[in-house]
Amino acid sequence: MHKWDAIDYQKNSEVQLIWGMELIAKLALQGHEHILDIGCGDGKVTAEIATHVPHGRVVGIDSSQEMVDLACRTFPMSDSPGLQFIQMDARELTFSNEFDVIFSNAVLHWVDDHCKVLSGIYNGLKTPGKILLQMGGRGNVAGMIAVMRSITEKAQWKEYFMGFISPFNFYGPAEYSGWLSEIGFNPVRLELIPKDMTQRAREGFLGWIRTVWHPFIHRVPESKQQEFIRQAADLYLTNRPMDMDGLVHIDAVRLEVEAVKGS
Repeated sequence: MHKWDAIDYQKNSEVQLIWGMELIAKLALQGHEHILDIGCGDGKVTAEIATHVPHGRVVGIDSSQEMVDLACRTFPMSDSPGLQFIQMDARELTFSNEFDVIFSNAVLHWVDDHCKVLSGIYNGLKTPGKILLQMGGRGNVAGMIAVMRSITEKAQWKEYFMGFISPFNFYGPAEYSGWLSEIGFNPVRLELIPKDMTQRAREGFLGWIRTVWHPFIHRVPESKQQEFIRQAADLYLTNRPMDMDGLVHIDAVRLEVEAVKGS
């Protein structure tokens, strides 16, 4: 389990919020639905969903207790009675026939065993219930992955990455279509969508690396972590400099999955 810095994530997750807002619009909510948000993080996307279902209920789960605690502080139930946050692993969902919609934004590429996740989702949905999941897909952030591979193979860093396995699981429509059908879902849409992810200037880029690439960074002694981040940023920017507006561009690919629970 990778430990997230919830406050750092809150400061450096503007892109995830933008993508979450785009995804919420695709739900076409009626206002009464019961919704599960898998991987709620700091809670801001989950809280936004809650504003669209004033007569419904929204539950956000996250494997990080620190994230859940921050979400509960930021969006207390006293202010939003229909909004709840719970610590729970996406692979160990315990819900049964509770939700009309299950949603996830920019999370599941961090999780292995997607069949187990999908089985828990299936059990938690009413019939017919729908899912809308978005995650990093095949080819996501390929340029940054190449940079990390290059950096970790340098003599200066190599010893810290012996036996290291990347935490990312980037899949395409073919794998997901098979898993959905096997579990009992009727696939509606499976799509790889290219996205231009931008970070504001060098400082924003450094913050994104520090936040998102923490499984790599935490392999390095704390006294050397800032140097590791700096080298990764420098190598990336050498290959792809900032544009005239001071933005750093990262080529992202998102896998979006829509499906309905079969009877």
